[in-house]
Amino acid sequence: MSAQPTQEELHQTLQAAWNAHHEYEMNALKGVHDELWPGWYAAYVLGRLGDFVTPSELSSWLENVPGEGDWTANAAKFVVAQLGKD
Repeated sequence: MSAQPTQEELHQTLQAAWNAHHEYEMNALKGVHDELWPGWYAAYVLGRLGDFVTPSELSSWLENVPGEGDWTANAAKFVVAQLGKD
Protein backbone atom coordinates (compact mmCIF):
# COMPACT_ATOMS: atom_id res chain seq x y z
CA MET A 1 0.00 0.00 0.00
CA SER A 2 1.08 3.56 -0.70
CA ALA A 3 1.37 6.28 1.91
CA GLN A 4 -1.91 7.87 2.91
CA PRO A 5 -2.58 11.15 1.12
CA THR A 6 -3.36 14.35 2.97
CA GLN A 7 -6.84 15.80 2.99
CA GLU A 8 -5.64 18.59 0.67
CA GLU A 9 -4.14 16.08 -1.79
CA LEU A 10 -7.40 14.15 -1.79
CA HIS A 11 -9.44 17.32 -2.25
CA GLN A 12 -7.36 18.44 -5.23
CA THR A 13 -7.43 14.98 -6.82
CA LEU A 14 -11.17 14.57 -6.27
CA GLN A 15 -11.74 17.98 -7.85
CA ALA A 16 -9.69 16.91 -10.88
CA ALA A 17 -11.65 13.63 -10.98
CA TRP A 18 -14.94 15.57 -10.83
CA ASN A 19 -13.87 17.73 -13.77
CA ALA A 20 -12.67 14.76 -15.82
CA HIS A 21 -15.76 12.71 -15.01
CA HIS A 22 -18.08 15.56 -15.95
CA GLU A 23 -16.36 15.77 -19.32
CA TYR A 24 -16.64 11.97 -19.69
CA GLU A 25 -20.39 12.04 -18.97
CA MET A 26 -20.99 14.94 -21.35
CA ASN A 27 -18.89 13.62 -24.24
CA ALA A 28 -18.51 9.84 -24.06
CA LEU A 29 -21.88 9.18 -22.43
CA LYS A 30 -23.71 11.97 -24.33
CA GLY A 31 -25.04 13.54 -21.13
CA VAL A 32 -26.21 10.30 -19.51
CA HIS A 33 -25.55 9.94 -15.78
CA ASP A 34 -22.85 7.35 -15.07
CA GLU A 35 -24.33 4.92 -12.54
CA LEU A 36 -20.87 3.44 -11.99
CA TRP A 37 -19.29 6.77 -11.03
CA PRO A 38 -17.85 5.65 -7.63
CA GLY A 39 -15.61 3.08 -9.33
CA TRP A 40 -14.58 5.63 -11.95
CA TYR A 41 -13.59 8.12 -9.24
CA ALA A 42 -11.79 5.45 -7.20
CA ALA A 43 -9.74 4.38 -10.23
CA TYR A 44 -8.85 8.00 -11.01
CA VAL A 45 -7.84 8.84 -7.44
CA LEU A 46 -5.83 5.66 -6.90
CA GLY A 47 -4.16 6.11 -10.26
CA ARG A 48 -3.00 9.57 -9.19
CA LEU A 49 -2.24 9.01 -5.50
CA GLY A 50 -1.29 5.33 -5.34
CA ASP A 51 -2.97 2.36 -3.78
CA PHE A 52 -3.44 3.73 -0.26
CA VAL A 53 -6.68 1.70 0.04
CA THR A 54 -8.44 -0.93 -2.06
CA PRO A 55 -10.55 0.25 -5.00
CA SER A 56 -13.69 -1.34 -3.56
CA GLU A 57 -13.21 0.40 -0.19
CA LEU A 58 -12.64 3.81 -1.78
CA SER A 59 -15.55 3.33 -4.16
CA SER A 60 -17.85 2.48 -1.25
CA TRP A 61 -16.65 5.45 0.80
CA LEU A 62 -17.15 7.86 -2.09
CA GLU A 63 -20.67 6.59 -2.65
CA ASN A 64 -21.52 7.31 0.98
CA VAL A 65 -20.03 10.78 1.50
CA PRO A 66 -22.24 12.75 3.90
CA GLY A 67 -22.89 16.47 3.94
CA GLU A 68 -24.14 19.32 1.84
CA GLY A 69 -22.23 21.76 -0.34
CA ASP A 70 -18.77 21.10 -1.74
CA TRP A 71 -18.82 17.35 -2.40
CA THR A 72 -15.09 17.14 -3.15
CA ALA A 73 -14.16 18.80 0.15
CA ASN A 74 -16.64 16.63 2.06
CA ALA A 75 -15.37 13.51 0.30
CA ALA A 76 -11.73 14.30 1.11
CA LYS A 77 -12.59 14.82 4.77
CA PHE A 78 -14.69 11.64 4.87
CA VAL A 79 -11.99 9.49 3.24
CA VAL A 80 -9.34 10.77 5.67
CA ALA A 81 -11.68 9.94 8.55
CA GLN A 82 -12.24 6.43 7.17
CA LEU A 83 -8.49 5.92 6.79
CA GLY A 84 -8.05 6.92 10.43
CA LYS A 85 -10.36 4.10 11.55
CA ASP A 86 -7.88 1.43 10.46
